Order: sequence, then C-alpha cells, then structure tokens
Amino acid sequence: MEDFSIRGIIEAVSNGQIRIPAFQRGFVWDSERVAYLMDSIYKGYPFGSLMFWRTKEQLKFDRELGPFRLPQPKEDYPVDYVLDGQQRVTSIFGVFQNELLVSDEEKADWMDIYFDLGADETAQDNQFLALRPDEVVKGRHFPLRTLFETTSYRAATESLGQESINRIDELQSRFKEIKIPVQITKTDDKETVAIIFERVNRQGVELDTLQLLSAWTWSEDFQLADQFEELSEHLAPFGFHGIGSDTDLMLRCCSAILTGDASPSALMKLNGAEVRENFDQIRNGISYAVDYLRNQFVAQRLDNLPFVTQLVPLSVFFAVSGDKERAVNDFQRTAINKWFWRSSFSRRYSSGVLRNLKTDIEQMALLRDEKDSKIGEFQTNISKDMFINNVFRISNVNTKTLILMLASNDPRSFVSGQKVNLSETLKAANRSEFHHMMPRSFLEKTGQKEKYGDSILANFCFLSRADNRKLGGKAPSEYRQNMPKDNNAIVQILNSALTDDILWSDDYEKFVENRAFKLSELAAKLCDTLHLDKT
Repeated sequence: MEDFSIRGIIEAVSNGQIRIPAFQRGFVWDSERVAYLMDSIYKGYPFGSLMFWRTKEQLKFDRELGPFRLPQPKEDYPVDYVLDGQQRVTSIFGVFQNELLVSDEEKADWMDIYFDLGADETAQDNQFLALRPDEVVKGRHFPLRTLFETTSYRAATESLGQESINRIDELQSRFKEIKIPVQITKTDDKETVAIIFERVNRQGVELDTLQLLSAWTWSEDFQLADQFEELSEHLAPFGFHGIGSDTDLMLRCCSAILTGDASPSALMKLNGAEVRENFDQIRNGISYAVDYLRNQFVAQRLDNLPFVTQLVPLSVFFAVSGDKERAVNDFQRTAINKWFWRSSFSRRYSSGVLRNLKTDIEQMALLRDEKDSKIGEFQTNISKDMFINNVFRISNVNTKTLILMLASNDPRSFVSGQKVNLSETLKAANRSEFHHMMPRSFLEKTGQKEKYGDSILANFCFLSRADNRKLGGKAPSEYRQNMPKDNNAIVQILNSALTDDILWSDDYEKFVENRAFKLSELAAKLCDTLHLDKT
C-alpha cells in the first residue's frame, strides 16, 4: 500500500505514468458527483482507496482519462494502470490540473469545481459547486483549479478580504495534506492480474474482460468484439442473439474450446494468434451447440436454458474447423442429453461453477473423440418434492427446467387440443404462457391452498393467457365443459400435461401428489436414473 498526495496524482497523470486501460468503461460521473467528492475530501470523510497495476509492459490500447488527452509515458518507466478508482482519479486530476486540454466534444460536459465561501459550514451540506463561467460570483466562488498553481492562486486570492483568505489558505492546506491510499500490484504476470480482475468483479465492479483481452493480446486487424457481434447477428434469427451481449459466456466458450478450461486465468493465457487461426472452431462450436439445443430441447433463446453455462461444454463437443459439421451418433446423443437434464435438475452450475465446468469440458471432449467419457455421471436425486417445494417463477432455474421438461412431452392446448406452438411460446419466454391447472381463485374459495400453496411447480402447465380466460377460474370439473368433447382428445391433453382424471376430482392435495410423482417419473427418465423416490 502506498500513499499518493493530490499533487502526486496530478504529476503522475501529466507524465503519462497513471493511465486508464481500454478495458475500463470510461468516465461516467457527472459534475455534481465530482463536487461531492471534493466535499468529502475537504471534510475528511472516507472516500475509498485506489487500486493500481504497476507494469513496464504498456498495453497496445488504453483509454483517455475522462475528457483529457494523456501523454505517452516515458520509456523504461513503469506504468500504473487504474484497476479500481478510475472515477475518483479522473475527478481529482480534472479538478486541480492546469496543463492538459479538454477535448472539444467533451468540453461542454466538463465544469470547473468551486468552493462556496458563502455556504454554511455544516457536516451535511455540500460546500463545493460545479459551475459554468457565467454562474461564477467573484468573491464568493473560489476555483479549486488554482490551489496547486502558485501564480494562479495568488491572482485568485488577491481581491479577497483577510477572513476569506484565511479560509482559502485552510482549504489549500487540507487538500495538500490529504493522503490517498493506493494498493499497488506489481507484476507482469497476466494470470495474476486476471485473478485480481475476477475478484474485483465479484465485489461489484464491472470489468469488461472482452475489451481487456482485445487490448492485451489481439492484433489490430482482428477485433474479438467484432467477431462476437457477427456471431450474435448470425444467431439472431434463431432467437439466440442474446449470446453476443453475454461476453463472459462467449469468452468462456472460447477458452474452453481452445484450452479445455473456462476459468479467468485460462482466458488470460490465450494466445492472440491461436485465437485468430482457430476462430472458425469457436464459431462452429457455439453455432452448432445452439442448433442442438433448439432441436433436442426446443430451446428458442438463451433465457430458456436453466444455466447459460450449459452452452460451454456443449460448444466444446461441436467445435470443428472449416465448413464441416460434427456428426452425432446415438450413443453421444444419449450421453449429451443425459448430461443436460442431470445438470439442470441437480442445479450443477449453481455452485462450484469453475470446478464443475472444467470436469464437464474434459468429459465432453472425451465423448466427442469417442473415448471413455463419464459426462453426466454425477449425483442427481429426483423426487416429487422438487415440484412441491418450489414456486413457479419464470426466471428461476427449477422453473426453466420444468418448462423444458413439459416441452419434451408435446403439450397440447386445453381448449383446442392442438399441439402447443413451442417455437413461438418459448421464444416469448414470459409468464403469460403458463397458468395454474387448479385455478388460484378456486383454491382460495375452497380453502385448499394452505398445505401446498397455489403457485408450486406441480400446479403449472403450458396454458396461454387466452386459453386461461376461456377456462375461467372455475373448478377443473367445471372448466372441463369448455374443453374438447372428444374423450380421446381429453386423454391426449391430460397425458401431455402429465396428469390424469384425478384433475377432475377438484381435490388439490391428491392432484398435487399424483402430478408431482408423474413429473418426477419423467424427470428420472430424462436423467436416466435408476433410483426413483416414490415416497
């Protein structure tokens, strides 16, 4: 840990030593927030430490510091890249520096900060203001830009009374004496920096790893972000355009395909030339994995997947060079599908994500190469309790798993008896396409929801809002009159929804127990598990 003075920060930025790496988002604070920072520094309030990465290896690309054009650093001199605290560094430098010019396009958005001599000195009220030149009142608003420049400071104070000069001298003293704690990481090891980024990210600081890798290792004639955008546009007609905006997922797929590991440290070891030469494998791996998800599980968009990370091992299986497409034999298809359902029902990627991903990537590669593979051979307990103890929420993993499982059973409309248009329904991916089999109002009126609640998974099926309106909130034995009259059609509808005539009993407890078990039977079949808890 080192302490920087404000003057030290100004000099280091002016000399090109402190820089903003291209993977940072850029300066986003408005002038009012900058003024509040000055007030906190003046009053001695905590405003956080900074984090720098010190290295002699200058990045190919970096970012301007807010609206200021940075000079090139001196040769053979270490560079401090800001990992955490960019907004504060830019604000401090921008308020007090007098050397660098503001770019024309950003000049209108940058305002100087002034100390308000007329403001009451209270603990809560802000004594600093962001003002445009025509808003400044001479003798009341003192420009902070002059505090560290002797000639300007004398000119700004010469017309003030002695009491005001004393206050400004105290102001200057406080800003000169402030020490800003800076945590310095001194390394040229990119893997170490990657781990630091990952941990800073976990603390809520969003870092763009894609831009980091682009700036660090990719040549100027190959922009990874552009390649991802093209791939996203290619997948858009199939409903998977969201992949392009999930850069973390795309990068994990890249790393898994090329290195067999999707961890942050593995990402940082990627060689730019290797990525350029093998990007067709990445493109094919992701594209064919999406095609497989659509054909085998009727997934119509990324949001349909219980875990988006399921795309990573699957992309490894389908990664192939050139215009070829990897063939899938029956044994491989069975193994992949078993892994998909088991990883969904076991919530495999809810914890230990990197560890489980690494195992699945390795086993998926063995399956691809037709070697002995244990893909999907992990603990998966299927019981009816899952469908009784979990509530239907469209964004929840258990709910997404239920929806895809119901989709695998060719669901039919409760009103027309026709097969549900799964492509359109799952592409919409919203709550209005699913409703209660035993209506909430009916359960409320009959007092049957106390034991289980009305919104458990076992009480939901594919049922559009329009069909639900036609059936109304009546008892199942009553809304049956609005369903097809043909008994064979009724049987098909019930079978497709994984229930039977017990629905017409209007007995919620018996219905829940019966349907939860039927759901668990299908889940066990999809997961290819031998043990099924019938209790």
